[in-house]
Amino acid sequence: MKKRLPSEPAAVHSSPRLALETFPGHGIRRLQQIAVSVFTQRAQVCGVTPVQFAVLQVLEQMPGIDQRTLAQEVGFDKATIGGVIDRLEARELLIRTQTPKDRRVRLLTLTEAGKELLQTLMPIALQAQQHMLDPLSPTERQEFIQLMKRMLEHHEGHQHMTASESASNHPIEP
Repeated sequence: MKKRLPSEPAAVHSSPRLALETFPGHGIRRLQQIAVSVFTQRAQVCGVTPVQFAVLQVLEQMPGIDQRTLAQEVGFDKATIGGVIDRLEARELLIRTQTPKDRRVRLLTLTEAGKELLQTLMPIALQAQQHMLDPLSPTERQEFIQLMKRMLEHHEGHQHMTASESASNHPIEP
């Protein structure tokens, strides 16, 4: 048996290395960074973030909803979406009104300025989406969107599951 010299490093025992790009979480995070960057570059003239755009879009489709419903539709927590609403309200792009039944609940509606900004943003947002999907063929784009929707529906349905329950029900397969 060969004796280790003091200058030789000890062997490190570790699990097999997997390429980072094979981790779905890493790829999804990178795609999200790219999506934000592409949208932001194109929409910077309007001064709107992707989340603010999503809020405007949801309020156009669902006028008069409350903050909780908006947070669910956009996929943000109620507290975080409050800051987004504050910034859009300060720009006079939406208004909050009290409900007669519960004065704590505020209903959200786009102003005319909010509707006009959304109309300006729609072609910009569509161009950004197109740019993100440029590397894919039309068939691949449809497949990508369907797979993305399936994953979102699955995981949004399991949000309240504990980490151990999730891991035991859905082990990662290479």
